[in-house]
Amino acid sequence: MSLSSRHLLGLYGVPKEDIQLILDTATTFREVLERPIKKVPTLQGKTIVNLFYENSTRTRISFELAQKRLSADTVNFSTSTSSAKKGESFKDTVRNIEAMKVDMIVVRHQSAGIPYFLTRISKANIINAGDGLHEHPTQALLDMYSIREKLGTLKGLNVCIVGDIAHSRVAMSNIFGLKTMGANVSVCGPSTMIPVGIEELGVKVCKNIDEAIKNNDVLNVLRIQLERDAGSRIPSIREYHNFFGITSERLEKNNKNILILHPGPINRGVELSSEVADGPYQIILDQVTNGVAVRMAVLYLLGTMN
Repeated sequence: MSLSSRHLLGLYGVPKEDIQLILDTATTFREVLERPIKKVPTLQGKTIVNLFYENSTRTRISFELAQKRLSADTVNFSTSTSSAKKGESFKDTVRNIEAMKVDMIVVRHQSAGIPYFLTRISKANIINAGDGLHEHPTQALLDMYSIREKLGTLKGLNVCIVGDIAHSRVAMSNIFGLKTMGANVSVCGPSTMIPVGIEELGVKVCKNIDEAIKNNDVLNVLRIQLERDAGSRIPSIREYHNFFGITSERLEKNNKNILILHPGPINRGVELSSEVADGPYQIILDQVTNGVAVRMAVLYLLGTMN
């Protein structure tokens, strides 16, 4: 089996069979990560460029590790040390990189639509590692994998995405992916952080965090993105935590069996209390480990199509 597209630009419109194939393939690579030698020759001879125009820790390292575990040759691009600082356009930068005969490009950019633009000017396989407020497909895939790993299925689960929905590309990809896989999706957060008309995507809006905890199997708690001016949408960080922060007391009172996810980095004492961030409900570090396996799966499936 193979994917229906040679690129991964987002999860909107991606068929269920493709998502299922990625998750099932990730299970195989998850086993590889437990071996003494965590490396396979699958993409030996392939050259992959990580084209990151935005800061990243987990996503960038995860992709780089996934590439090295698949024996690919990896090149990391940094704007701070590139000709972009001299005024070179994005288009010219990409064309020069492609002239060096690369096979795949993993791109992270502050502008929505850049991964799609790359498909118009490059022959390489393109993987979206986050574009503006659009999508972050591999984060959603690793979230779904982590949920399925713990609960056995995605179909029929009640999943609530909590927090700064308006600024979150992670939320968008999770909504598209989870809905495709048969989960019931809702969002919860301050009204100023919930996009107008989001119900049209087939999700419910919950305004009370205690109800969200009580009525769902999973909470995927998002970071308040202060660098995107999210702080202007709430009176204060303290008030946000008082009304929407996830605490041990709230979990014990409303749902002792709930599963907590967070894409990181965590603002401790804001989205999650430290007790929750380090406690038995969360699977945050499992998400990080699973992210390598999921990205290995995506790279393998796309890299072996040509």
